[in-house]
Amino acid sequence: MFARTRAFLSSIILFLLGLILIFALVYWIRIFLNQQNSDIPIYKVDTNKNEIALTFDISYNERNIDEILEVLDKYDVKATFFVVGNWIDENKDVVKKIYDRGHEIGNHSCTHPYFNEISEEDMKKELESTSKKIKDITGEDTKIFRPPYGEINEDGVKVCESLGYKVVNWDVDSMDWKNIKDIYIIDRVSQNATPGSIILFQGEGKNVENYLDSIIRHFSKSGYKMLKISELLYDDNYYVDSSGVQRKKE
Repeated sequence: MFARTRAFLSSIILFLLGLILIFALVYWIRIFLNQQNSDIPIYKVDTNKNEIALTFDISYNERNIDEILEVLDKYDVKATFFVVGNWIDENKDVVKKIYDRGHEIGNHSCTHPYFNEISEEDMKKELESTSKKIKDITGEDTKIFRPPYGEINEDGVKVCESLGYKVVNWDVDSMDWKNIKDIYIIDRVSQNATPGSIILFQGEGKNVENYLDSIIRHFSKSGYKMLKISELLYDDNYYVDSSGVQRKKE
């Protein structure tokens, strides 16, 4: 009697242990899959090289672009400019100037809508319209996209990826659009950027030539190389983890 009871209890214990192992396995599989979720934007690149990317969102005006280009030329730094289609219509010569200086032109939508609030069809129109405008000027396709306001959900990312785009946000915001003091912009960028960082500028600060100059000098002295987005990103054989870091598959 005692032996049968002990055997029964042992079987129950083994059964419960089996359930625990199954639940643990499912849990870790879900964690693993979540860490390799590609349906979120790229915020940063995992690299052991001292490489970063300077990016500029151009949505409504071009008042500081000449100053920005002069500073970039001064240090022979190439950057990425994400431009809005409607802005391109009035500034084709400016887009050509940016491109001719060796910089990269990225897609920033056509009308700058919230991508979480428009249909899949409208997303495609926003992307394709601006892509065509860029190609008409540069002769090249662009396959990098930055969503307006940096807001896009997983469904939106899937739409972009279905058209061959990499969705790129940023991990360091200069906050220069707030017109804060130069020193705050410089400190914010220089103290928060690390290898693989993608830095956002709006280029609308009153003294953009001053703070941009200081930031570039800081990174140059620190041994950093500033690249275009397409040069920083992995082109293939990668995944994007749950925190938005693009990582090379082993």
